[in-house]
Amino acid sequence: MYHHGMSAPSTTASPDAPSQATRDDLHWLAMRLFRGLGAIELAALQQHSLSLSGYDVLTEIKDEPAGSQLLLCRQLGLDKSKMVNILDQLQDNGFISRVADPNDRRARIIKITPAGRRLHRKVAAELAEIERTLLSELGAKRAGVLRQGLSDLVNGALERLREGRLQPDC
Repeated sequence: MYHHGMSAPSTTASPDAPSQATRDDLHWLAMRLFRGLGAIELAALQQHSLSLSGYDVLTEIKDEPAGSQLLLCRQLGLDKSKMVNILDQLQDNGFISRVADPNDRRARIIKITPAGRRLHRKVAAELAEIERTLLSELGAKRAGVLRQGLSDLVNGALERLREGRLQPDC
């Protein structure tokens, strides 16, 4: 018996050949999309000396500074030690500044610099173009349905599954 979404493997394929099995289960499809899109986006970001996490930091602080590194860690779900390295790199490249919080000398407020703001706009446009190219396969209506469906799953059903509540919100 094969897992839902997976056809029986071909019996004529050599052991060294890639699997010809067709899978359509959500996990496999989502991971293929995540890994493939992530690799393409990472290559685009690296052309600007930026990591995926560095881009996430700039996105998080582009409209409002982060009150502290710890708060930024929580908002982005990143480890504190990883965050220090990301912020060091962003600051070394002139994309952020860390200034003392006047209300707490131990805390640092993280602000995007004008150079960081310019970089963020440029990279956001490049990433949007990558998305447009990818989604063009679907057409505007299906792309909108996909985006809304993914948003609904991530922000609704997935959260309820994590909390052990499988019933829909009422």
